[in-house]
Amino acid sequence: MAKRLFDIIFSLFGGIIFAPILAVIAIIIKLDSKGSIFYRQRRVGKHNTEFKIYKFRTMHVNADKMGLLTLGDTDTRITKFGYVLRKYKLDELPQLINVFKGEMSFVGPRPEVRKYVNMYSKSDAEILNIKPGITDYASIKYRNEVELLKASDNPEKLYINEILPEKIRLNKIYIANHNIITDIKIIIKTFIAIIF
Repeated sequence: MAKRLFDIIFSLFGGIIFAPILAVIAIIIKLDSKGSIFYRQRRVGKHNTEFKIYKFRTMHVNADKMGLLTLGDTDTRITKFGYVLRKYKLDELPQLINVFKGEMSFVGPRPEVRKYVNMYSKSDAEILNIKPGITDYASIKYRNEVELLKASDNPEKLYINEILPEKIRLNKIYIANHNIITDIKIIIKTFIAIIF
């Protein structure tokens, strides 16, 4: 209950505070490339139910049909402004909408696409017992995930065999110990990781 109240208050507060920035980003996206301002993708949330996650569009239209993983500055699907948005995680700001709607929380396991959730073991599925979040331990550890994928000869194999299992391990640690204090610490660490 306390976590939901925290999410409602701060998603609404964040939406108001960041409104001018959101407006500027939206205008630049429209000027930078053709397509909509927002990108919505199906992700798997609490109780294994799907929802549409909101992001600022950082790729050219229909680019996601060419693959789910992005490969940093070598990925030609990403728009010029999209690189900037991704680098500073500004493309994630519209997820305040998901938080306000109750589909996500500020802190919780990052929601995966169905393809990767289908690879979870029975014990891994406990991750789906809580709401996904905008940030988590894995988001901090893999803040430069695209660079790791870019350097790999087989990004998909690297993600499935190494990155995904580690994300799941970190998510299980969070689930076993999460509370409002832990959430605040993760939010602070996320800001520090993005800035520095």
